[in-house]
Amino acid sequence: MEQMAKFESISLEELDSIKLMNRIDTKYITNESVLLEVLKDAAAAGYRALEVNDFRVSPYDSIYYDTDDLKMFQDHHNRRLIRQKVRTRSYESSGSTFLEIKRKNNKGRTKKKRTIIPSCDFSDFRQNSDAVDYLTRHSAFTVEQLSPVLETMFNRITLVNPAKTERLTIDVCIKFRNFKTKTDASLNNAVIIELKQDGRVSSQIKEILLKHRVKPSRISKYCIAITLTDPDARSNRFRPRIRNIEKIINQKLDTL
Repeated sequence: MEQMAKFESISLEELDSIKLMNRIDTKYITNESVLLEVLKDAAAAGYRALEVNDFRVSPYDSIYYDTDDLKMFQDHHNRRLIRQKVRTRSYESSGSTFLEIKRKNNKGRTKKKRTIIPSCDFSDFRQNSDAVDYLTRHSAFTVEQLSPVLETMFNRITLVNPAKTERLTIDVCIKFRNFKTKTDASLNNAVIIELKQDGRVSSQIKEILLKHRVKPSRISKYCIAITLTDPDARSNRFRPRIRNIEKIINQKLDTL
């Protein structure tokens, strides 16, 4: 992506000092045309781009686990404030693979815990005794309750503000594969942006997004993916979000 050359870089080692594993997340959705303008303004504002092995756009591959009745999906659908997600994630640029457990509390904060696992356990960690022990200690679910449900694939840009107090992840080329229904889906040119901060504080990127009429949106890639790929999943509450994504995909830059 040509716009990425305009950013100063930040290394993975520097990024590790801004993990924000206990944070407030604010999500946005837009399209690739608007993203180009947002990136131009972010570079001018001094944001830096994560660079790993000379790449500033990194492929990510994740497998989400859930119960047979999709309890984690349904907890989100039913607006439960306290909920979890369990996934394995492959960070292809760095060659690292993790088991990750994300917990949302009733204050709106997201806590993420993760442990590194061998890449061979990415597709199914359940035979790895150390990973199973980690799940037992940090999740409300047992390994017997869970199985791989869905794979998500996307390319990610990570930006850091000049003060190194926040991270911005930008996901493009988002694709899904449902293991149960054998159905694939894509968000086409939709872009999901996530701002990660220690609290609800002022942020220059929020002003840039507002300038381009990109507003906060409650969205979960996992929940959208299940809605798109599993017709038997109860997902009425997410249907308006799918329609909103379709509208955003079809927007022209000059109409914004």
